[in-house]
Amino acid sequence: MGTDTVRAGSADEAGEIAQRRREQRGWYFYDWACSVYSTSVLTVFLGPYLTSVAKAADADGFVHPLGIPVRAGSFFAYAVSLSVIVAVIVMPLVGAAADRSGRKKPLLAAAAYTGAAATTGMFFLDGDRYLLGGVLLVVANAAQSVGTMLYNSYLPQIAPPEERDAVSSRGWAFGYAAGSLVLVVNLVLYTAHDTFGLSEGEAVRICLASAGLWWGAFTLVPLRRLRDRRTATTEQSAPAFRQLAATLRDMRRHPLTLAFLLAYLIYNDGIQTVISQASVYGSEELGLGQSTLIGAVLLVQVLAVAGALGMGRLAKVYGAKRTILGSLIAWTVTLGAGYFLPAGAPVWFFVLAAGIGLVLGGSQALSRSLFSHLVPPGKEAEYFSAYEMSDRGMSWLGPLLFGVTYQLTGSYRDAIISLVAFFVIGFVLLARVPVRRAIGAAGNPVPERI
Repeated sequence: MGTDTVRAGSADEAGEIAQRRREQRGWYFYDWACSVYSTSVLTVFLGPYLTSVAKAADADGFVHPLGIPVRAGSFFAYAVSLSVIVAVIVMPLVGAAADRSGRKKPLLAAAAYTGAAATTGMFFLDGDRYLLGGVLLVVANAAQSVGTMLYNSYLPQIAPPEERDAVSSRGWAFGYAAGSLVLVVNLVLYTAHDTFGLSEGEAVRICLASAGLWWGAFTLVPLRRLRDRRTATTEQSAPAFRQLAATLRDMRRHPLTLAFLLAYLIYNDGIQTVISQASVYGSEELGLGQSTLIGAVLLVQVLAVAGALGMGRLAKVYGAKRTILGSLIAWTVTLGAGYFLPAGAPVWFFVLAAGIGLVLGGSQALSRSLFSHLVPPGKEAEYFSAYEMSDRGMSWLGPLLFGVTYQLTGSYRDAIISLVAFFVIGFVLLARVPVRRAIGAAGNPVPERI
C-alpha cells in the first residue's frame, strides 16, 4: 500500500509538471503573437508613417484634432500618451474581474482580438487620415496593454519561484524572435515594393496590417493551452474609478511592493519611450532612411534574444535586482551616446542599436519576474494591471515629455536626452527597495537568490 501510494504520488507530480510545462510553452506564444505589433507597428513603421500622414494634412506643420493645435511631429507621441490614459481606466477593472472570476482566458481573447482588429484596420490609413491613425493607435495600444497585463498575471501561476526568471526570459526571447522573423519579411517587402507593384505607402500599410493578422492567429495557441483557475472570491466588480481606488488602497497595504512598482514605472517609462520614439528620432533628426531603421530594429531584436537569455543566467549568479540595476547604467550610457550621434551616419546608429538590444530584453524580463514575487497571492491580475501601465510602449509620461520637449525646442536631440532622468531616478528608487523583505511581506516564499 505504501509503495502504491508513493507511485501514485510520483505519477501525480509528474503529471502536474507536464501540465505546467505545457502551459509555459503556450504562455510563450502570446509574446510570440503580440510582440510583432510592438516591433513592426509601434517601433518601426507607425511613428514615421503617421507623422508623414499628419504632415500631409496641414502645410503649416500643425494639425488640429478637436480644434487643438498640435505639431504634426508630436501627434504620434501624444496619441501614445492618450492610449495609456484609456488603459489606466480599463486595466484595474479587467484585472479585478479576472482575479475574482478566475476566467482570464475570455478576457485575454477579447483584448487580443480587439487589438488585432485595430492593427489590421491600419491598412486603411492613407492620404491625410491622421485622425483615423490616432484612433486605431489608441485602441490597439490600450488593448495590447490589457492583454499583456492578463498574460503577465499567469506567470506566478505557471512557474514556481525558482523558475520565474528563466520562464520570463524565455517569453521575452520568443517575442523578440517573432519580431525578428517578421521584420525580415517586412524589410524584403518594403525595400522591394516596386518589384511587387506596390507604392511605398502601400507596402507600409501591408506591413502594419500583417502584424494584426499575426497577432490574432498565434493568440490561438495560448488560448488552447492556458488554464483558468477558480477563485473563492465572489465580489462583484466596482465602477471604474472606484475599482481603481480600491486597487490603489490595497497596494498601500504593501508599501514595499508599491516602492518597487514606482521605480519600475519610472525606468520602464524611459525604456518604452526610447523604443517607441527611436524610429522618429532616426528619420527626422538623423536623416536615416526607412530601410536603415528597419535594419537597426532587426539588429535590436536579434541581440535582444541573446540578451534576455544571457541576463537570465546572470540573475542566477548575481540576483535579479543587481542585474536590473546594471542594465539601467547601460541604458543611461547608451542614451547619452545617442544624443551625440552624427546625422546621416547609419554605422553609428547600428552600434547604438546593438547596445540597446543587449540590455533591452533582460531588463524587461527580470523586472516582470521580480515583480511576480512581490504580488500577494490571488491578486495577480489586479496588481499586474498597475504594472502594465508603463509596459510595452504604454508609458505616458515619457512620450509626453518627449513630445513637449520637441514642441518647445523643435529639436529631437533635446527630446531624446531628456529621457535620461527616467533611468537615473529609477536606479536610485530601485536600489532602495529591500526586495527580500518585500517578498516576505507580500506573503510569498523568498527564493535563495533574488
